[in-house]
Amino acid sequence: MTFFRYLFLLIFVFSAFTISSRGQNENNFEISKNLEIFISLYNELNKNYVDEINPGELMVTGIESMLNTLDPYTVYIPESEIEDYRMITTGQYGGIGSLIHKNGSYVVISEPYEGYPAHKTGLLAGDRVLYINGEDMLNKPSDEVSKFLKGQPGTSVNIIVERDGEAEPLSFELNRENITIKDIPYYGMLNEDIGYIKLTGFTQQAGNAVKEALVDLKNEYEPKGIILDLRNNGGGLLAEAVNVTNIFVEKGRLVVSTKGKVKSRNQDHHTRFNSIDTKIPLVVLVNAHSASASEIVAGAIQDMDRGVVLGQRSFGKGLVQNVIPLSYNSQVKVTVAKYYIPSGRCIQAIDYSMKDDDGHFTKIPDSLVNEFSTQNGRPVFDGGGIEPDICMQPRKYSQILSSLFTKFLIFDYATKYVMAHPEIDSPEEFQVDDEMYNDFITFLSDKDYDYTTAAERSLKALKESAVDEGYYDAVKEQYEALKVAIMHSKEEDLLTYRNEISEILKMEIVTRYYYQEGKIRASLSSDPDINRAIRILEEPATYQSILEGTYSEENASGKVLKENGKG
Repeated sequence: MTFFRYLFLLIFVFSAFTISSRGQNENNFEISKNLEIFISLYNELNKNYVDEINPGELMVTGIESMLNTLDPYTVYIPESEIEDYRMITTGQYGGIGSLIHKNGSYVVISEPYEGYPAHKTGLLAGDRVLYINGEDMLNKPSDEVSKFLKGQPGTSVNIIVERDGEAEPLSFELNRENITIKDIPYYGMLNEDIGYIKLTGFTQQAGNAVKEALVDLKNEYEPKGIILDLRNNGGGLLAEAVNVTNIFVEKGRLVVSTKGKVKSRNQDHHTRFNSIDTKIPLVVLVNAHSASASEIVAGAIQDMDRGVVLGQRSFGKGLVQNVIPLSYNSQVKVTVAKYYIPSGRCIQAIDYSMKDDDGHFTKIPDSLVNEFSTQNGRPVFDGGGIEPDICMQPRKYSQILSSLFTKFLIFDYATKYVMAHPEIDSPEEFQVDDEMYNDFITFLSDKDYDYTTAAERSLKALKESAVDEGYYDAVKEQYEALKVAIMHSKEEDLLTYRNEISEILKMEIVTRYYYQEGKIRASLSSDPDINRAIRILEEPATYQSILEGTYSEENASGKVLKENGKG
């Protein structure tokens, strides 16, 4: 687009803004003045800047910088990114159906989606992408390679990869398809009595997917309790949050209200359909990455005392966005309201209208947190996500595991393992035995995966403080002795943290054979949140006392989890 088309567009926007603002006394002159300044500046840059400017790039930079002063959810969506936005809202996109990641100079196939072109044509996790349609992909960032792989369904793409164990590169001809990301990658029975549904998104079919999963479980197994897993679910469509809640509560119940600047657009969202089951005991799992629509569901279930919420405090995104079309097929996603769940609380954690002295957005302070009540009178609070009824400690992993994972050494070993093992046991039965773990240690013997422990970081900080304050020479001998004492040994750490390393290694290997469903199935038996949820559902008195606000119990560490609704 030429500079003058941009200028015309700006003048058009300026004129429309002025016309629509005639009835508004406040801010009208300021808006008009600043739009005129912006157009003038844009024109003068084009005429006078020493080098040729790219008007499109300059405009996008200006737009994004302006929106960055608001909140992270108000974003400009150029025409080139419409496909990515469609995937977020519908769970669909045109492509080959595979996850990718960057490792060194290569973009690597992480995981082909079962049943889609990458999987059907034989691409494997671990394949290193060399060329796409004849263009060299070496040293390109993963997002750029992703754009080469995506495209209109029905179009073809040629991919040349390098694969371990193959002397020559392999060439694959794929036809792109409409790729649909499932909102529910897995559901099933955890034992004879407890059903499990893993919901990873809130696209346009999320409500129907949960409904079908629950009906299927009820018809085939007659479960006595359900676990709805919303952990790491970043949300999606508000309407689908209402539909998912509706499955467990009766028609006509208020789930969420949206309130914004334009009062006429404020709206109460009620359940619209007959429920599937309003009585079956329910536990909803959340963590720090459960956001937006996930928090609506968890918060509404908690406020109605319809089920127990278990896990860690959720993210705290209580903002609603609308997508508004702009000229030339672009769009803007704008925060237009905050949402409030049935108790009346807003769970937004950060106040984007306020900044601290350093210009950073701040969390809502404790002094401004308000108390509300659930249907049964249990106290609940606003100001920062959904606090679970049963709080679980987040899992913490060792530095050695973090290093092995981020350097893709677990991934690379899984690639090696698959080459030598055409099949494995079921996800529930497969285990990393002594022979495999020793083979993994041998595999690591010539690999670089150094790391710094928390103790080493603290010791380094202590030395820096001692040097700054002039004490180091006096304590140098003791410092060096302590440094030797806490210096980590990778060989020892591989044995000390074998269980958690084996767990992640198992997940990676199982995923190669059984894909996303297998990965989830393999993780369930060792998941402390799942195990705690099962125990609650198998103890009706405990479950009921939580909902009545009379529950009090100490966890294994001796810390009170909950008493009368407060952590």
